[in-house]
Amino acid sequence: MSKLVNAVKWGPDSWRDKPILQVPDYPDAKALADVEAQLATFPPLVFAGEARNLKVALAKVAAGQAFLLQGGDCAESFAEHGANNIRDFFRVFLQMAVVLTYAAACPVVKVGRIAGQFAKPRTSPTEKRNGVELPVYRGDIINGTDFTPEARTPEPRRQLEAYRQSAATLNLLRAFAKGGYASLDNVHRWMLESVRGSPQSKRYGDLADRVSGALDFMRACGLTFAADSSLGTTDFYTSHEALLLGYEQAFTRVDSTTGDWYCTSGHMVWIGDRTRQPDHAHVEYCRGIKNPLGLKTGPTQKPDELLKLIDILDPDNEPGRLTLICRVGADKVADLLPAMVRAVKREGRNVVWSCDPMHGNTITSVTGYKTRPFDQILKEVRGFFQVCAAEGVYPGGVHLEMTGKDVTECTGGARAISDEDLNDRYHTVCDPRLNAEQSIDLSFLLADLLKSKREGTMTPLPAVAGL
Repeated sequence: MSKLVNAVKWGPDSWRDKPILQVPDYPDAKALADVEAQLATFPPLVFAGEARNLKVALAKVAAGQAFLLQGGDCAESFAEHGANNIRDFFRVFLQMAVVLTYAAACPVVKVGRIAGQFAKPRTSPTEKRNGVELPVYRGDIINGTDFTPEARTPEPRRQLEAYRQSAATLNLLRAFAKGGYASLDNVHRWMLESVRGSPQSKRYGDLADRVSGALDFMRACGLTFAADSSLGTTDFYTSHEALLLGYEQAFTRVDSTTGDWYCTSGHMVWIGDRTRQPDHAHVEYCRGIKNPLGLKTGPTQKPDELLKLIDILDPDNEPGRLTLICRVGADKVADLLPAMVRAVKREGRNVVWSCDPMHGNTITSVTGYKTRPFDQILKEVRGFFQVCAAEGVYPGGVHLEMTGKDVTECTGGARAISDEDLNDRYHTVCDPRLNAEQSIDLSFLLADLLKSKREGTMTPLPAVAGL
């Protein structure tokens, strides 16, 4: 069946002949077509060679030789775009990577949900307030957050602004990654700053002291940041959900060195849990591009359906091609995940297993805010590692919604954010994100779990229910 599906001729626009979900209703089809045609003349945001490099790095994750750290905003905002926000996010991301690399003795593949994460799938196409019904907010690339007919009407020219913001963001990220900002010496100093005001100061301090000792040893051996450029730079990749397919098609270009098609709006794109129907447009589009792909697998995913999707998206079983991003919820991990893992393992598929502990643990607080309890996020991560250990596969990564800002959107954590605290700094335009401190706290848990995995001391699976 999969060979038959993939034998059908693919083109960047072949998705237009398929059923499609989660698309906005643009009132002016010609204006939309004009914008998409204009975008198709713009320079690519990323390059095919960079996407291939990411695929090589993810192949190492699939082989158990590295760990995928993927995270960023729920939905990027035009209003909040700025150098300081990008810097703060990148800094926390690097701190998390240092914790994982050092404490878990594991290379980290760094992939941000950034420079393209503008569109969001929604449960309902409309929203009602005080008897007034309007189109739901779908992300800044489509419409606005204000509850007015003008703001909520999908506007094609927003795609042009999304491109400009993505280009500016990528420019700064590349400068940070390769221009010295990502130097291990700098990241270490930032970690020391984090130590001073944190309730977890002793834990941070112990790690910072060990990193200091390692850096001193390297210097004594003659390995300096000036002598070895790899100590002062890092590889950082971008990703987003491939939801607005007209935008993605505009940036689907032929690589001159291989003749293959690549999506040049981001290094990696993923298919969401709401758009993973095998015979629909999003799967059709993604099967033909050569980028690394992600596939969200939620609680309604059946093992045989998952295998069919893997056959379509990765018919050659190429290491690094496909990352399965599991988002089942903390209380369902032990019940739902093992069957999926067994089925994929039985077929010998070379996938990256990644845990999204955010989307399955969203609740509405007593104060009316959408939130995610930090203890439930930790619980799902632990359960994911335990299932992978029990089934004999490598727990290869995490997929997080997070920010570098000191927001109060997820309850719990070292500072015990309560329901009553949520309205203090609740800034998200869509889903709640981990703040900087919660993100680093989670990286310590991941480091402990990876160390337990390496040493074979993982807690037995039956303990999942009592975490």
